[in-house]
Amino acid sequence: MAVVEEEKKQMSGLGIGVGNMRSGERALLHVGWELGYGKEGSFSFPNVPPMADLVYEVELIGFDDVKEGKARSDMTVEERIAAADRRKTEGNEYFKEKKLEEAMQQYEMAIAYMGDDFMFQLFGKYRDMALAVKNPCHLNMAACLIKLNRFDEAIVQCSIVLSEDESNVKALFRRGKAKSELGQTESAREDFLKAKKYSPEDKEILRELRLLVEQDKALYQKQKELYKGLFGPRPEVKPKKANYLVIFWQWLVSLIRYLVRMFKRKNE
Repeated sequence: MAVVEEEKKQMSGLGIGVGNMRSGERALLHVGWELGYGKEGSFSFPNVPPMADLVYEVELIGFDDVKEGKARSDMTVEERIAAADRRKTEGNEYFKEKKLEEAMQQYEMAIAYMGDDFMFQLFGKYRDMALAVKNPCHLNMAACLIKLNRFDEAIVQCSIVLSEDESNVKALFRRGKAKSELGQTESAREDFLKAKKYSPEDKEILRELRLLVEQDKALYQKQKELYKGLFGPRPEVKPKKANYLVIFWQWLVSLIRYLVRMFKRKNE
């Protein structure tokens, strides 16, 4: 996308860079101070020194301001949360249709409305309102990623939720599920047991715990067979054959000794 000189004058350096990106693209944008925060810098949030060059790591999820009617930076807190909630709802519709990539794109857009800089400024009911939209987006992202076998990424999404709400059953369950698929059995068991603590009757949690027990048994049996093949079968102890000639002579000697003792007693 070409940007003409007149447009450049109206845009910040970040805007120019993003304007030349395509949806889904990632880029490292270097912005000189002239097109950044200028000579004065910024002493509010974010704090930027005067005449500071900037580096942005950007992932362009999609173009959204036109759809919402105004730029994200011009929205009130309520408007940003509402816009994020609309994106979440659209993502849920895609998820029902099993369009996982499209669903994740909507969830990512919803989360983008509530980035770290935005959440940092929220307190009380506004933070609760934002988390009520943001956390389900992370959890739904995790559900999509598990279905796509991207288990490491699913763990990250669940951990973000648990950093805000350590007793979130869905986050514990889905993180445990992803860990189990990666073979991280003990860590997965810890997550499932924590989830069970908060939801003891949940059938899915109980089923996953039973599966882990079965996996442990199968692993034990496999190791047992491996060691058996490694060291070979234990040799059988064969009973020694009785030597009847030796037994006869032992009996005869005992008899002679007995008769000798009896003869001596009579003579005395």
